[in-house]
Amino acid sequence: MSRQQERPDEQSETLTFEQASWVDPDGDRYEPLLSEKGSETVEVDSELPDDLTRDSLELPNPSEPELARHYTRLSEMNYGVESGPFPLGSCTMKYNPKFTEDLAARADASIHPDRSERSTQGTLGLLYELQTYLGDIGGMDAVTLQPPAGAAGEFTGILVAKAYHETNGDERSEVIIPESAHGTNFATAAMAGYDVVSLPSNEAGRVDTEALEAALSEKTAALMLTNPNTLGLFERDIEEIAEMVHDVGGILYYDGANLNALLGRARPGDMGFDVMHYNVHKTFATPHGGGGPGAGPVGVTEELREFLPDPHVRATDTGYETHTPDNSIGKVHGYDGNWLVLLKAHAYITRLGDAGLADASAKAVLNANYLAEQIDYEIPFGPFHHEFVASAGEQDAADAAKRMLDFGVHPPTTKWPEIVPEALMTEPTEIESKRTLDQLAAAFNAASASDTDTIEHAPSRTAAGRIDQTSAARNPRLSWQALDDEE
Repeated sequence: MSRQQERPDEQSETLTFEQASWVDPDGDRYEPLLSEKGSETVEVDSELPDDLTRDSLELPNPSEPELARHYTRLSEMNYGVESGPFPLGSCTMKYNPKFTEDLAARADASIHPDRSERSTQGTLGLLYELQTYLGDIGGMDAVTLQPPAGAAGEFTGILVAKAYHETNGDERSEVIIPESAHGTNFATAAMAGYDVVSLPSNEAGRVDTEALEAALSEKTAALMLTNPNTLGLFERDIEEIAEMVHDVGGILYYDGANLNALLGRARPGDMGFDVMHYNVHKTFATPHGGGGPGAGPVGVTEELREFLPDPHVRATDTGYETHTPDNSIGKVHGYDGNWLVLLKAHAYITRLGDAGLADASAKAVLNANYLAEQIDYEIPFGPFHHEFVASAGEQDAADAAKRMLDFGVHPPTTKWPEIVPEALMTEPTEIESKRTLDQLAAAFNAASASDTDTIEHAPSRTAAGRIDQTSAARNPRLSWQALDDEE
């Protein structure tokens, strides 16, 4: 029996139109599944073996208008970067320009990876150009495009560092990571077989060089660092830090999550970093994960080039080819990486050029500082670059975030980094206008001014109210029918 059929007659007036979304007495909207709106039995006639087929299928049977309205209503109940601002700190949810999608959808971009290199010179040439662009942007001597995501790029970079030490006969067992680092840093080091040494921050929110000195030893394989760090603070002692790491024979790894703060102004390679990964979804406006394909290219200095994954694109006198570096760590992804994602990154870089990329980073820094000046919450550290971390103070940060939903904006990242109590980690990115930033500031301030009862029961103006987030993540119920069956 469908959810509609279970509804008592006296609640029928809560339907806007027949088979439209439900509006419950408490104000929650509910959009039935297509199969709950109506279905029909379809006979199946197949040449496949009987044990692999059914005699019939129960399939939804909506009309075209019903189908269009169903998906339109679902889209209106969701929120994305095309709905409004999405200031998740560190996650960097940027708008993806449509011209890159148009390029990726072209028929001549659909290249089968098993075609011969002679017949895919244009593809290889574009990949080689992207390697060169990224190398120039990061100050790296060589770049691999293989890793399929930022976390995979981290893992690739640390495997390169590990191969370097092993080739030199060094037995190193530790990777040092600041306490405010991205969680993937800790996971990457552990997956690569290293012991993790957590590094505390100093009172200014930056690397404590005295603590670093105490942590460094002949066991140190690498220091993984983000600059600016997750508080949006530039590590002013970066050259000293690089020298300290190199003095014990360690590798300095750059987490590229915050590279968008530096474009056209500073390069990790010039700071002393030996290996880095690029998050193209954060820095170069390709789609941000969501279970789909991604890309996390890795750049290295000359002494690490020979350890890059197989294959690597290089130029020859007659064109382009792929080859295996001398001491390659092997494959980390199929073929040459996620080609269409890389194509979008190339298009974005090419469209903006040097001046455009520098302008993007300038606006990212400007927007973050402008927004921080407009909100009432305390910001314990500064000055900062592309993002900042405010404190919700006496409020629970998660409650404050839920209250912001009532004002039509997505809230910032909450509860992290933990060195700021009740953290609200915010990154507006360069894409937002002053008008949007003012809207965001108003939402922050409305949440800050909310009384305890209101904020603890927010949101009240969204398609769904408070949910058990932990249970929802661990035991997803993908339809009301599944919930009804469970009950």
